Amino acid sequence: MKVVILAGGFGTRLSEYTRKIPKPMVKINNKPILLHIIDHYVKFGFKEFYIALGYKGNVIKKFFKNKKLNYKLNLIDTGLKTMTGGRLKRLKKYFDINENFMMTYGDSVANVNLKNLKKFHEKNKALVTLTVVKPTARFGAVKIRGSKVTYFKEKSSVDVGWINGGFMVINSKFFNFIRGDKTFLEREPLERLVKAKKLSAFKFNGFWQCMDTKRDKDRLEKLLKSKSF
Repeated sequence: MKVVILAGGFGTRLSEYTRKIPKPMVKINNKPILLHIIDHYVKFGFKEFYIALGYKGNVIKKFFKNKKLNYKLNLIDTGLKTMTGGRLKRLKKYFDINENFMMTYGDSVANVNLKNLKKFHEKNKALVTLTVVKPTARFGAVKIRGSKVTYFKEKSSVDVGWINGGFMVINSKFFNFIRGDKTFLEREPLERLVKAKKLSAFKFNGFWQCMDTKRDKDRLEKLLKSKSF
Protein backbone atom coordinates (compact mmCIF):
# COMPACT_ATOMS: atom_id res chain seq x y z
CA MET A 1 0.00 0.00 0.00
CA LYS A 2 1.31 3.46 -0.96
CA VAL A 3 1.79 6.26 1.57
CA VAL A 4 1.21 9.98 0.91
CA ILE A 5 2.75 12.57 3.22
CA LEU A 6 1.69 16.20 2.85
CA ALA A 7 4.86 18.27 3.26
CA GLY A 8 4.24 21.54 1.45
CA GLY A 9 2.78 24.00 3.96
CA PHE A 10 4.43 27.23 5.10
CA GLY A 11 4.62 26.31 8.80
CA THR A 12 4.07 29.93 9.84
CA ARG A 13 3.52 29.14 13.54
CA LEU A 14 7.02 27.66 13.67
CA SER A 15 8.64 30.55 11.83
CA GLU A 16 11.78 30.54 13.98
CA TYR A 17 12.71 27.39 12.03
CA THR A 18 10.65 27.56 8.84
CA ARG A 19 12.14 30.78 7.55
CA LYS A 20 15.01 28.62 6.27
CA ILE A 21 13.59 25.09 5.98
CA PRO A 22 10.17 23.50 5.44
CA LYS A 23 8.38 22.31 8.57
CA PRO A 24 8.84 18.56 7.86
CA MET A 25 12.61 19.10 7.94
CA VAL A 26 12.61 20.59 11.45
CA LYS A 27 14.70 18.22 13.53
CA ILE A 28 13.42 16.29 16.51
CA ASN A 29 16.42 14.89 18.40
CA ASN A 30 18.72 15.51 15.41
CA LYS A 31 16.40 13.83 12.88
CA PRO A 32 13.83 15.60 10.66
CA ILE A 33 10.27 14.90 11.79
CA LEU A 34 9.59 13.68 8.25
CA LEU A 35 12.04 10.81 8.82
CA HIS A 36 10.40 9.92 12.13
CA ILE A 37 7.10 9.59 10.26
CA ILE A 38 8.54 7.59 7.36
CA ASP A 39 10.37 5.25 9.74
CA HIS A 40 7.10 4.48 11.53
CA TYR A 41 5.45 3.42 8.27
CA VAL A 42 8.48 1.36 7.24
CA LYS A 43 8.32 -0.43 10.59
CA PHE A 44 4.87 -1.71 9.58
CA GLY A 45 6.02 -2.81 6.12
CA PHE A 46 5.03 0.21 4.01
CA LYS A 47 7.75 0.85 1.45
CA GLU A 48 6.38 3.24 -1.21
CA PHE A 49 6.09 6.94 -0.36
CA TYR A 50 4.75 9.98 -2.21
CA ILE A 51 5.85 13.23 -0.58
CA ALA A 52 3.73 16.22 -1.67
CA LEU A 53 6.16 19.15 -1.78
CA GLY A 54 5.50 22.88 -1.79
CA TYR A 55 7.23 25.52 0.33
CA LYS A 56 11.02 25.04 0.17
CA GLY A 57 10.57 21.61 -1.40
CA ASN A 58 14.10 21.88 -2.79
CA VAL A 59 15.44 21.45 0.77
CA ILE A 60 13.72 18.08 1.04
CA LYS A 61 14.96 17.06 -2.41
CA LYS A 62 18.52 18.00 -1.50
CA PHE A 63 18.35 16.08 1.78
CA PHE A 64 17.36 12.82 0.08
CA LYS A 65 19.43 13.27 -3.09
CA ASN A 66 22.33 10.92 -2.32
CA LYS A 67 20.75 8.83 0.41
CA LYS A 68 20.52 5.05 0.13
CA LEU A 69 17.02 4.08 1.16
CA ASN A 70 15.32 0.78 1.87
CA TYR A 71 12.06 2.13 0.47
CA LYS A 72 10.84 3.86 -2.68
CA LEU A 73 10.57 7.63 -2.35
CA ASN A 74 8.76 9.90 -4.82
CA LEU A 75 9.24 13.63 -4.23
CA ILE A 76 6.52 15.51 -6.11
CA ASP A 77 6.04 19.27 -6.49
CA THR A 78 2.41 20.12 -5.77
CA GLY A 79 2.58 23.91 -5.91
CA LEU A 80 3.65 26.64 -3.54
CA LYS A 81 0.22 27.90 -2.44
CA THR A 82 -1.81 24.73 -2.95
CA MET A 83 -4.08 23.78 -0.06
CA THR A 84 -4.12 20.33 1.58
CA GLY A 85 -6.92 18.94 -0.58
CA GLY A 86 -5.36 20.34 -3.71
CA ARG A 87 -2.01 18.78 -2.90
CA LEU A 88 -3.65 15.40 -2.53
CA LYS A 89 -5.62 15.77 -5.78
CA ARG A 90 -2.43 16.57 -7.70
CA LEU A 91 -1.27 13.01 -6.89
CA LYS A 92 -4.36 11.38 -8.43
CA LYS A 93 -2.49 10.03 -11.46
CA TYR A 94 -0.30 7.83 -9.25
CA PHE A 95 -3.27 5.74 -8.08
CA ASP A 96 -5.56 3.21 -9.71
CA ILE A 97 -9.35 3.39 -9.57
CA ASN A 98 -10.61 2.06 -6.24
CA GLU A 99 -7.11 1.85 -4.73
CA ASN A 100 -6.62 2.28 -0.99
CA PHE A 101 -3.61 4.22 0.27
CA MET A 102 -2.28 5.75 3.48
CA MET A 103 -2.01 9.50 4.02
CA THR A 104 -0.75 11.74 6.83
CA TYR A 105 0.69 15.16 7.52
CA GLY A 106 4.40 15.92 7.73
CA ASP A 107 4.23 17.42 11.21
CA SER A 108 2.86 14.84 13.66
CA VAL A 109 4.13 11.63 15.21
CA ALA A 110 2.15 8.74 16.71
CA ASN A 111 2.67 5.12 17.66
CA VAL A 112 -0.58 4.06 16.01
CA ASN A 113 -0.68 0.43 14.83
CA LEU A 114 -0.93 0.94 11.08
CA LYS A 115 -1.86 -2.68 10.33
CA ASN A 116 -4.86 -2.41 12.66
CA LEU A 117 -5.79 0.89 11.01
CA LYS A 118 -5.65 -0.74 7.57
CA LYS A 119 -7.84 -3.66 8.71
CA PHE A 120 -10.34 -1.26 10.30
CA HIS A 121 -10.64 0.71 7.06
CA GLU A 122 -11.15 -2.39 4.94
CA LYS A 123 -13.73 -3.79 7.35
CA ASN A 124 -15.79 -0.58 7.42
CA LYS A 125 -15.60 0.02 3.65
CA ALA A 126 -15.43 3.80 4.03
CA LEU A 127 -13.87 6.10 1.46
CA VAL A 128 -11.76 7.72 4.18
CA THR A 129 -10.81 6.54 7.66
CA LEU A 130 -9.45 9.16 10.05
CA THR A 131 -7.31 8.32 13.03
CA VAL A 132 -8.92 10.42 15.75
CA VAL A 133 -7.05 11.31 18.92
CA LYS A 134 -7.59 13.15 22.20
CA PRO A 135 -4.60 15.43 22.74
CA THR A 136 -3.66 16.85 26.11
CA ALA A 137 -5.39 20.18 26.58
CA ARG A 138 -3.13 23.22 26.24
CA PHE A 139 -4.81 24.87 29.23
CA GLY A 140 -6.61 23.74 32.36
CA ALA A 141 -10.38 23.31 32.12
CA VAL A 142 -12.60 25.35 34.44
CA LYS A 143 -16.39 25.29 34.82
CA ILE A 144 -18.17 28.10 36.66
CA ARG A 145 -21.66 28.60 38.09
CA GLY A 146 -22.20 32.20 39.12
CA SER A 147 -18.92 33.16 40.76
CA LYS A 148 -18.15 29.67 42.04
CA VAL A 149 -15.81 27.22 40.31
CA THR A 150 -17.64 23.88 40.03
CA TYR A 151 -14.93 22.01 38.13
CA PHE A 152 -11.19 22.38 37.68
CA LYS A 153 -8.83 20.01 35.92
CA GLU A 154 -5.30 20.86 34.80
CA LYS A 155 -4.45 19.94 31.21
CA SER A 156 -6.42 16.71 30.92
CA SER A 157 -7.12 14.92 27.65
CA VAL A 158 -10.55 14.07 29.11
CA ASP A 159 -11.58 17.68 28.58
CA VAL A 160 -10.75 17.65 24.88
CA GLY A 161 -12.94 16.09 22.21
CA TRP A 162 -11.72 13.81 19.44
CA ILE A 163 -9.72 15.57 16.73
CA ASN A 164 -8.27 14.60 13.36
CA GLY A 165 -4.84 13.12 14.09
CA GLY A 166 -3.89 12.40 10.48
CA PHE A 167 -2.76 8.83 9.74
CA MET A 168 -5.65 8.25 7.33
CA VAL A 169 -6.54 5.48 4.93
CA ILE A 170 -8.10 6.82 1.74
CA ASN A 171 -9.77 5.18 -1.23
CA SER A 172 -8.87 6.83 -4.54
CA LYS A 173 -12.60 7.46 -5.25
CA PHE A 174 -12.22 10.28 -2.73
CA PHE A 175 -10.38 12.34 -5.36
CA ASN A 176 -13.82 13.04 -6.86
CA PHE A 177 -14.75 14.97 -3.72
CA ILE A 178 -11.86 17.43 -4.12
CA ARG A 179 -12.40 20.40 -6.44
CA GLY A 180 -8.90 21.79 -6.96
CA ASP A 181 -5.82 23.57 -5.61
CA LYS A 182 -7.73 25.91 -3.28
CA THR A 183 -9.60 23.10 -1.52
CA PHE A 184 -8.84 22.40 2.12
CA LEU A 185 -8.98 18.65 2.66
CA GLU A 186 -10.38 19.13 6.15
CA ARG A 187 -13.34 21.28 5.10
CA GLU A 188 -15.71 20.61 2.20
CA PRO A 189 -14.39 17.19 1.05
CA LEU A 190 -14.55 15.53 4.47
CA GLU A 191 -17.77 17.35 5.37
CA ARG A 192 -19.36 15.94 2.22
CA LEU A 193 -18.17 12.47 3.20
CA VAL A 194 -19.93 12.81 6.53
CA LYS A 195 -23.23 13.52 4.75
CA ALA A 196 -22.62 10.56 2.45
CA LYS A 197 -21.81 8.36 5.47
CA LYS A 198 -18.47 7.42 3.92
CA LEU A 199 -16.15 8.70 6.66
CA SER A 200 -14.99 6.40 9.48
CA ALA A 201 -13.12 7.18 12.70
CA PHE A 202 -10.39 4.94 14.08
CA LYS A 203 -10.20 5.89 17.77
CA PHE A 204 -6.63 5.98 19.04
CA ASN A 205 -5.72 6.53 22.69
CA GLY A 206 -1.96 6.01 22.40
CA PHE A 207 0.88 8.47 21.87
CA TRP A 208 0.22 11.29 19.40
CA GLN A 209 1.88 14.70 19.19
CA CYS A 210 1.73 17.37 16.51
CA MET A 211 4.36 20.07 15.99
CA ASP A 212 2.60 23.38 15.42
CA THR A 213 4.73 25.54 17.73
CA LYS A 214 8.16 25.56 19.37
CA ARG A 215 6.46 24.44 22.57
CA ASP A 216 5.14 21.39 20.70
CA LYS A 217 8.60 20.73 19.27
CA ASP A 218 10.23 20.84 22.70
CA ARG A 219 7.58 18.53 24.17
CA LEU A 220 7.97 16.08 21.30
CA GLU A 221 11.75 15.98 21.75
CA LYS A 222 11.40 15.16 25.44
CA LEU A 223 8.78 12.48 24.82
CA LEU A 224 10.71 10.72 22.06
CA LYS A 225 13.96 10.91 23.99
CA SER A 226 12.50 9.45 27.16
CA LYS A 227 9.96 7.18 25.43
CA SER A 228 7.55 8.30 28.15
CA PHE A 229 4.34 7.50 26.28
